[in-house]
Amino acid sequence: MTKSPKLIFLVAALSILVALSTYAQINNVLIFKTSFPFYAGNAKMPAGEYRVTQPDANAPVLLIESESGSHSAFVDFNPTTSEQPHPQSDVTFNKYGGVDFLNLLWVQEQNYGMQVLTTKHEESLAKTATVQKHTVPIKSGK
Repeated sequence: MTKSPKLIFLVAALSILVALSTYAQINNVLIFKTSFPFYAGNAKMPAGEYRVTQPDANAPVLLIESESGSHSAFVDFNPTTSEQPHPQSDVTFNKYGGVDFLNLLWVQEQNYGMQVLTTKHEESLAKTATVQKHTVPIKSGK
C-alpha cells in the first residue's frame, strides 16, 4: 500500500512537467529581422532575417534559422509567463558592450514567452558589463 502514494505523486509530477513543456510553444513560424549580429546560444549569427520554430512541441528547444538557411542554431528555453497578455510579438536581446544575445521571445496576445538559457560566454560578459535590453518586433507569426 505504500507504493500507491508514491505512484500518485510520480504521475502528478510527470503531468505537471508535461503541462509546463506544452505551455510555451510556437504554433507557427516567427520571423524577425536584425540590423546587428547576435548570439543564439553559442552560435554567432550575422545581421539578417530569421525564422524561429519549435521542431518538437514536447521539447523546450527552438530552431533559429537565417532566411537563406546559411546560419542556424538550436537553443534551449524555459517557459515564462506574464500577468497580462503581451501586446505584440517581439524578440528581446541582452547587449553587453557591443555583443548581443538572444534572450526572450514573446507571442502577441499570449501570457507566455520563451526565455533562452544563458551561455557561459554571456554569463562571463555579464560579470564585467551592464546589460542593455532592447527588442525587435516579430514580423509575422502568432
